[in-house]
Amino acid sequence: MIRLSHPISFLAALALLIAVAPAAGAERVLTSKLHHVRSGATREWADFPAEAEAERLRIAFTAEPNAAEATLRIRHRDVKQTWSVRINDREIGKLPTDENDVVTFWTVPTGILKAGDNVLLVSSDGKISDDVELGDVRLDDRPQGAVLSETRVAVSVTDENRQPIPCRLTIVDANGSLVTTSISSQPGLAVRPGVIYTRDGRATFGLPAGRYTLYAGRGFEYGVVSAPLTLEAGATIERQLTLHREVPTPGLVACDTHCHTLTFSGHGDATLDERLVTIAGEGIELPIATDHNRNVDYETAARAAEVRKYFTPAIGNEVTTPRMGHFNVFPIAADASPVEAAATDWPALFAAIRDCPGVIVTVFNHPRDVHGGYRPFGPEHHLSLVGENLDGWKLEANAIELVNSGALQSDVLQVYRDWFGLLNRGIRIAPVGASDSHDVARYFVGQGRTYLRCDDRNPGGIDVNSACRSLADGHVMVSLGLLCEISVNGKSGPGDLVSPADELTVDVRVLGPSWTKAESVALYANGFKIRDAKIEPGDAAGERGVKWKGTWRLPRFAHDVHLVAIALGPGVKELYWPISRPYQPSTPVWNSYVVGSTGAVWIDADGSGSFNPAFEYATRLVDKSAGDFTALVLKLADYDEAVAAQAARLAHVCQLATPADLLAAAARTDHGPIRNGFLAYGEAWRECETARLNRK
Repeated sequence: MIRLSHPISFLAALALLIAVAPAAGAERVLTSKLHHVRSGATREWADFPAEAEAERLRIAFTAEPNAAEATLRIRHRDVKQTWSVRINDREIGKLPTDENDVVTFWTVPTGILKAGDNVLLVSSDGKISDDVELGDVRLDDRPQGAVLSETRVAVSVTDENRQPIPCRLTIVDANGSLVTTSISSQPGLAVRPGVIYTRDGRATFGLPAGRYTLYAGRGFEYGVVSAPLTLEAGATIERQLTLHREVPTPGLVACDTHCHTLTFSGHGDATLDERLVTIAGEGIELPIATDHNRNVDYETAARAAEVRKYFTPAIGNEVTTPRMGHFNVFPIAADASPVEAAATDWPALFAAIRDCPGVIVTVFNHPRDVHGGYRPFGPEHHLSLVGENLDGWKLEANAIELVNSGALQSDVLQVYRDWFGLLNRGIRIAPVGASDSHDVARYFVGQGRTYLRCDDRNPGGIDVNSACRSLADGHVMVSLGLLCEISVNGKSGPGDLVSPADELTVDVRVLGPSWTKAESVALYANGFKIRDAKIEPGDAAGERGVKWKGTWRLPRFAHDVHLVAIALGPGVKELYWPISRPYQPSTPVWNSYVVGSTGAVWIDADGSGSFNPAFEYATRLVDKSAGDFTALVLKLADYDEAVAAQAARLAHVCQLATPADLLAAAARTDHGPIRNGFLAYGEAWRECETARLNRK
């Protein structure tokens, strides 16, 4: 029997009450349904009902005293806060903090159950909103080891040449839930519920009897193969699977610039040994060790783990300041001391980074996230449209995370717009994708990644300094489930300067494995969309790994611009590569996505021999207008929105025009770029002013 004693809105501590009659047999189903419970006062996500069933799950059941260990099983989804699991007021565990659909098992210690009435309670004491689904609760009178070892599965995965290959195995039940297996992490294996990373493609594990699907994959560049499993108690089965490479990446190194371990960062769940197996299993060739304020070298451990041939590690450090943001720095000389992270402003921080031996790349991490009460690119600190720091600090990083798969943005293009503003300001900064993974399976390594131009023929012998210089020079592509390539006039790609020509031929390809989908691709000049195309299935049929390819011919630009291509598609929901929800969402509405983008190609349209950003053109025009705002507006007629926005900011700062003057000028002009640039600046300025006033 299930009943709600009170509506959730009228009771602060409400439990979903379920009464279960006694039953014979080893396993008892305490509830077969999934129940929506919520901690906190407000709905966390729009895809959950507005009203939860309850604030906690309470199941009353009858039992006999357990003279031996028993096993409790619960299916759960979207757990972000701490939820305790208690039987008769004794805690037997906590729900794993994992948004994925997971079946977890706990040992019920001897003597927990009593004769007659018993109560299972799953609850959270937190005040932060957390919408959770709980259910399919079962109590088994056997010990956990016996439950999880009812059957035995032996798996072997090889590549096309029948050679053992590191990979990820994913096991889901008939409901599509990740299911705990009988094994735990050990040399060569990193194990979590429903997920096994194996350094050699081999694993043997137990499962409860039932129907399952086994998946094998090796990250973005490989296909995913599957095998159905129907397991009866006592059965032993073997499965041999073959992985095929689907995405061609010659001359590109797969890099994750943001990798953590529990061993050195002190949080998350991936130990150093587990991290090394996951790196190999996801096909990352250049992992950067970036534990918080620690210089970590994977070299010795990678050799001991027998995975060193699959990748070349680089020593790095996530310089984690109290209130100034986080910055990954690498490569670091083996004998260097960690960068002092206690700086109180960016000038002091970047001075300390410059003094660190060996460093080539400084990545500005997750600039839209709040850490220590500080959001670097929040409107109180940063005028995104024109790339200006409102605190007067100079950004000296040479790379920025556009995609962080462990801390995704609700708006996929938010940090891209921030990046465009920096480029238009004249701040040359390379885009990167990274995982920020602290875990084995929750936010896994290599999902967000960077492809950089470098010799990749020997993953275990990559020239780290050469690779890092290529990244710093912008010869990169950002990948989260898609890869987007660009070539201008048949020879120039990201990071290259293109000489002036009467016409530009821009070739774009969108690539990805068979298990991701691309829906659109767009070309941006100075951050403004100038071309786009919808992508239909079969647009590039017959080409391995290619989802779309096309050519855009552009007339000569009136001034220098940077070109960037971005491809988008729906997120992957399957649990062999799930896209996570945002870490710090800006809205309860979540539209999952995959994205691939290019670095910037620099178009030297004015033939100066170097690239001139929008800010430089705007500065010249303001100087030439000699304090005459009307003259400035007339001079902007040959320039794009990016230059107009920069000019609006300069006119405002130099007191040539007030925001009201800019809006009036926008209303009068019939020149689209001027109008749009001025209006965009007015909106951005108001957002910043409001944020700074509220801060005071």
